Amino acid sequence: MPRTRCYRGGALTDEDFPLEDVSEHLAEESSIVWIDLCAPDLGELQLVADELGLHKLAVEDAAHGHQRPKLDRYSGHDFLSAYAVHLDVASGQLTTDELAAFITPSALVTVRRDEAFSIDGLLSRWDDDVDLTTFGVGALLHGLLDFVVDGHFETVESLDDQIELLEDLLFDDRPHDQAVQRRSFELRKSLVQLRRVVLPMREVVNTLMRRDIGLVSDELMPYYQDVYDHVLRATEWTESLRDLVNTILETNLTIQGNRLNIITKKVTSWAAIIAVPTAITGFYGQNLPYPGFAHRTGLLTSSVLIVALSVALYVAFKRKDWL
Repeated sequence: MPRTRCYRGGALTDEDFPLEDVSEHLAEESSIVWIDLCAPDLGELQLVADELGLHKLAVEDAAHGHQRPKLDRYSGHDFLSAYAVHLDVASGQLTTDELAAFITPSALVTVRRDEAFSIDGLLSRWDDDVDLTTFGVGALLHGLLDFVVDGHFETVESLDDQIELLEDLLFDDRPHDQAVQRRSFELRKSLVQLRRVVLPMREVVNTLMRRDIGLVSDELMPYYQDVYDHVLRATEWTESLRDLVNTILETNLTIQGNRLNIITKKVTSWAAIIAVPTAITGFYGQNLPYPGFAHRTGLLTSSVLIVALSVALYVAFKRKDWL
């Protein structure tokens, strides 16, 4: 069911009224209306479009979805497209919830694709800042953008925490090559998705703050500046985390190469040590006369040579840190 609210003079006067009563509420002086549609059909969208005079291209974008974050300007209203995000810490997968909004001088219409977007959280944000609603639709739009951008920021913080855990796993004494590679790929994929959502929001908020649009009053400008600052921080943080994940992947490959070199040195050292007794016993196993042949002195001589040369090689390799 559509959710509706009406504010008059900054105070909430009516809630959950039918869509057919939107025009009646808008006819009242100093009133603003909020309408929320969750997975609406074309009939509901067209009803709202007829009530508010929305452009058909904006209605088509809201109905079809899958838009990039943007702000389109039409005669009499603006169209906003944005995404709320959530990170599944266990799988590292990022989920996005698309939200469209029609912005008129006296009404704000939000269109959600499904129930994943927390509309109750948005209402709580508005109810916590009831003093701002006196500034009209711009205040409702600020609450919406602030709620979405805060979700972006929280997701970036969660990704940062997961990358720190990945760094600890990378330098653990026990090798975790496969786990590091898989987790790095999952986090990098989520960061790429997050960048597509966060980066265009700079242009969206910056456009809304333009004086020629007139949507943001002077009283609301500091609040939009704060949202813009959060957008910039989330964008820069996302970019730095992408570079950090790439660095972790490269470091993991370097550690694997170093570990392989150490293993190769150890195997080579032990092979050289084992070659000594093999060579000596092979020499003394010839069917030809030699000093000590068929005597106890030959056995003692060969045994002493094996032990002495093996110990000498072991000490030499140990000093070079090959063993």
